[in-house]
Amino acid sequence: MSALFNFHSFLTVVLLGICTCTFVKMHFPAILEHRTGFRGFFWKAARIGERLSPWVAVGCITMGVSIIFF
Repeated sequence: MSALFNFHSFLTVVLLGICTCTFVKMHFPAILEHRTGFRGFFWKAARIGERLSPWVAVGCITMGVSIIFF
């Protein structure tokens, strides 16, 4: 089943995207300099990961536990 039709999978993909973009921006900031266009979407995801990092971390832990046990 596609991640777009399953809410649990959709949340997992979104959290992984936010965490990946934040990681890339921390190690290679020149890649995500542009705030417009296609790369602007990844810049915004990295910004969410930077500013809401405690909430993103809680979401990742919750999703990890739910994937392992459910």
